[in-house]
Amino acid sequence: MRLPLALCLGLVALAAASQSPLQRRVVKEVLDYFHGRSNVHFLFKEQAVEGAVEREDPSGTFVQLRVNLVQTACTKRTTRRQNCKVLENRRKPTCLACYKFDSGDVPKVLDKYHNCGPSHHLAVKEIKHRDEAECQAVEEAGRAGDALYLPGMYAFSKGLPA
Repeated sequence: MRLPLALCLGLVALAAASQSPLQRRVVKEVLDYFHGRSNVHFLFKEQAVEGAVEREDPSGTFVQLRVNLVQTACTKRTTRRQNCKVLENRRKPTCLACYKFDSGDVPKVLDKYHNCGPSHHLAVKEIKHRDEAECQAVEEAGRAGDALYLPGMYAFSKGLPA
């Protein structure tokens, strides 16, 4: 029993090592988003990352990942998260995440989209089409001609005298 678990953890470590810094950041943000949901009571860990896409254009970097999660025996309020044992045959949700980062030295998120649910849920045709459209919109964020307005971007000028 310990050999398969050790092999699984070794594969997760290997996958994490091959991810870019932005991909690791997206995985962390997906886990934070997932644990922030009110219906999630247990701690989940990354089991695998599939279909990683990372594309750069003049407006920034687009990252798309499908993150497979696995439930642990710990509640999400647990302080010592390193020693949480993975529970077999429990919930194994999948999260699709699309992020667009700017080109700065410390990349800021321009736009993002998450969809987490049971893996069969994300395979439903209507949901898949919606996910594709949402991710396409995220990828377009920040491109020339797009009206991307963030709080505090408006500059007010004094009106000219009449």
